[in-house]
Amino acid sequence: MFGLMHPGAIAAVSPDRPAVIMAGSGRVVTYRELDEESNRLAHLLRSAGLRPGDHIALMLENHPLFLVVTWAAQRSGLYYTAISARLGADEAAYIVNDCGARVLLSSAVLADVAASITPVTPKVELRLMLDGVAPGFASYEEAVAAWPATPVADECQGADMLYSSGTTGRPKGVKPILSRAPLETPGPLLRLIRFLFAPGAGSVYLSPAPLYHAAPLRYCMSFQRLGATIVIMEAFDPERALALIEEYGVTHAQWVPAMFIKMLRLPEETRTRYDLSSLTCAIHSAAPCPVPVKERMIEWWGPIVHEYYAGTEGNGLLHVGPEDWLTHRGTVGRSPGGEVHVCDEEGEELPPGERGTVYFSGGPPFVYHGDEEKTRAARDPKGRGWTTLGDIGYLDEEGFLYLTDRHSYTIISGGVNVYPQEAENVLAVHPKVADVAVFGVPDEEMGEQVKAVVQPVSMDLAGPALAAELIGYCRSRLAAYKCPRSVDFRAELPRHPTGKLYKRLLRDEYDPPASPPP
Repeated sequence: MFGLMHPGAIAAVSPDRPAVIMAGSGRVVTYRELDEESNRLAHLLRSAGLRPGDHIALMLENHPLFLVVTWAAQRSGLYYTAISARLGADEAAYIVNDCGARVLLSSAVLADVAASITPVTPKVELRLMLDGVAPGFASYEEAVAAWPATPVADECQGADMLYSSGTTGRPKGVKPILSRAPLETPGPLLRLIRFLFAPGAGSVYLSPAPLYHAAPLRYCMSFQRLGATIVIMEAFDPERALALIEEYGVTHAQWVPAMFIKMLRLPEETRTRYDLSSLTCAIHSAAPCPVPVKERMIEWWGPIVHEYYAGTEGNGLLHVGPEDWLTHRGTVGRSPGGEVHVCDEEGEELPPGERGTVYFSGGPPFVYHGDEEKTRAARDPKGRGWTTLGDIGYLDEEGFLYLTDRHSYTIISGGVNVYPQEAENVLAVHPKVADVAVFGVPDEEMGEQVKAVVQPVSMDLAGPALAAELIGYCRSRLAAYKCPRSVDFRAELPRHPTGKLYKRLLRDEYDPPASPPP
């Protein structure tokens, strides 16, 4: 079966095996249904004139047919862009127009936003809605019903074209080169997943995050190529996630550090109530994980916690297993294949221990759709073909990478670089802190000063006393210049469900961007 890596091959052997189980509703999509329904949609897309290299967009919540839609595009040689279900009309319309989608799929849950962008997305030729209809949209169920459940004649590999989360500005689509290879061709991510995490046809993969994000989408589809069952949470809840591991015998799951923190803050009697013995691999990524948090997770779950560092761009991947992490605490891993480099502003490689921009070499090419300047900025200045995600870090003597921050978040205070991730990692584990962001704000004397915005575990705690306590707590663990000089409090920080913090929105409150000239 490993040689036939797509839903049709799985359906031919085990048609009734669950491909998807929705955690909330319990709805099951079998591999037969996944294969047949994605084939029907593929035929419909061909009938609408779409050919390999064309583009569709989908704006869906974690829906039972989400992966049906992406598999239909994948097996039709199309680009597909998954749009965040949390976006407003302006942001959604921007992505639909920017990616050049000819077809847009949405659902009744998101009907208001989906219908509202119809007048401002004129390039869309076909609009389909699941579970209902809205002005300008045809019923998905009625549209696909008449089409055959067999593959289209020119079946070939498509690719996702996902958008960066927009934490530092307008999101940009990451456009890979379309291979148009046969559907069963394994890609580099699948080969890495098999090598690092050893899934198989009997695996059960828990996906607690929104599917429109790169990691959940790509990992779910990769695990389905191997015949695994995907358990999808409609929304993350820490105790419910533990219950699902026990209920379905989950073997693999992917998390972000914010989920770890929420699970660790459950009462001990809750955390120990569930049988987690089936879980053999807990994978995490997407955001820095404070060292104490990961230490506690390994104490709780055992040596099964794996970390990787990668981006939507897919230009490289680092991995660290639990044993290596325990002897290199704080690392995000080292490269299992391609090379990683740390360079100064001129592109010169730096020796171990010195901070600089992190570059990957040997990864697949990509461009930021419609943004030549951002594409150029992601290339190394010496023209060697190396690419960066914009992160700052350093390598140790063994090649393990340690991230310190992003270029765009670096604070320059009195001419000294301050990397806010250090203070964030300290404050995140304070027992009175639920979430925290550290960034620079204007300062007449120093240029910038370090500011922390904290979501306390209870807003009743917010005030000068807690602010002073947190500043003192940070200074007892870091040099004073790295610590916030002031702390503000919010009931909630603008964090994406995938765990990424929209720090730009907070920074703009203290230092609004200049208005464009008239």
